[in-house]
Amino acid sequence: MHAGGEAQGQRIVVHGQVRDSDGRPVPDTLVEVWQANAGGRYLHKWDQHDAPLDPHFAGVGRALTDSLGRYRFVTVKPGAYPWRNHHNAWRPAHIHFSLFGRAFTQRLVTQMYFPDDPLFAHDPIYNSVPEAARHRLVSRFDLSATVEQWALGFEFDIVLRGREATPTEQP
Repeated sequence: MHAGGEAQGQRIVVHGQVRDSDGRPVPDTLVEVWQANAGGRYLHKWDQHDAPLDPHFAGVGRALTDSLGRYRFVTVKPGAYPWRNHHNAWRPAHIHFSLFGRAFTQRLVTQMYFPDDPLFAHDPIYNSVPEAARHRLVSRFDLSATVEQWALGFEFDIVLRGREATPTEQP
């Protein structure tokens, strides 16, 4: 959300827990997010999608995990957007996550998708992840995090290392 007004689109609460390879919570971790607005447009000079910009949506946020490794963001569900890497190419709705470890050089970047998106089958980024691990990129609808008559809730846990690690974007 952005100061000065209400962002357009479906409000959502995104929350989760950051854990290490042994399942232990990782406290005091910087979690940054960035995303397109509800129309599928980023507030970035290189984004040339003809969807309108939302003057009340910056598309970025950051938080520190608490003592139990938990984080929470209130935002709007991003829209799908076209990109030109193949014919009639559209990216599924997603939110980018960046986590910093104990040093600036320890950084994990990944994407969170929404359940049952029909564009999964057409997205080369999603499909570059081994099929058995793709579910780790998809958030879960969470009725308990939903705020009645105000916002839907989605849970997205991030595991930093190990067999159950959240897939990351490769440099």
